Amino acid sequence: MRLVTVRTKDGTRAGRLDGETIELLPFPDVGALLTQTDWGAVVEQNRGEEIAAADADLAPVVPAPSKIICLGLNYRAHIEEMGRELPTHPTLFAKYAVSLIGARDSIVLPPESQAIDWEVELAFVMGARARRVKRDDAPSVVAGFTVLNDISMRDWQMRTLQFLQGKTFEKSTPVGPAVVTLDELPGGIEADLPISCEVDGEQMQKARTSDLLFPPAVLVEYISTIMTLEPGDIVATGTPNGVGAGRNPPVFLKPGQTVRTTIEGVGELVNPTVAEAV
Repeated sequence: MRLVTVRTKDGTRAGRLDGETIELLPFPDVGALLTQTDWGAVVEQNRGEEIAAADADLAPVVPAPSKIICLGLNYRAHIEEMGRELPTHPTLFAKYAVSLIGARDSIVLPPESQAIDWEVELAFVMGARARRVKRDDAPSVVAGFTVLNDISMRDWQMRTLQFLQGKTFEKSTPVGPAVVTLDELPGGIEADLPISCEVDGEQMQKARTSDLLFPPAVLVEYISTIMTLEPGDIVATGTPNGVGAGRNPPVFLKPGQTVRTTIEGVGELVNPTVAEAV
């Protein structure tokens, strides 16, 4: 099952992506759908209007999650390129919904930053409330995987030891195109997936999710020990090596480029970059 949120003339609507078509559902977005008990059955029982997938205006797959929790330093090769030691515990920081954009929307580059970087990430979306959930039970509370590009304003990120201020600029974080349920992927929550990022057709990042230091099931257990995870919450699991800040000399995004982030079996984000009109 592949779930999307699309923009319509009457506001956003959740939908089920099936090949070349999207079947609209009677919910304003995927986050609202996931609050339903047994939401999978709800999808099957509510078949509605169909639209062409190619014509769909995709919103962030969950436009207003109650929490967006992100992982720093979670791919071994990326930790090495950034000159850090392997952490003994997950490095957590947050984003806010104001940063989210859709799978084809423009990444807005603020004039206050001169070091804007790309970070392709596997993210998972919660499908049930979870508190103190053990890793073996994680598949029962995770709705599925999606793609997230953790666009980072490195000069702001590095102002202090805390990451947040460089990670949640407005209209900077594409997420989507769909939530892909775990049964669609070989290995389910432990799927080993190719993950990559291109800028103007040049490959910048290429890895597999098996390089994750703390995989999704471990993160469910760790984060749900701290707080209750709610349906629709997004957890971004970190980025592999190949970021612009790790290059010599560093390379950063400019207006007029196209960033393509792909996770095999999950989906692809294609986002142009534009200078913010201030």
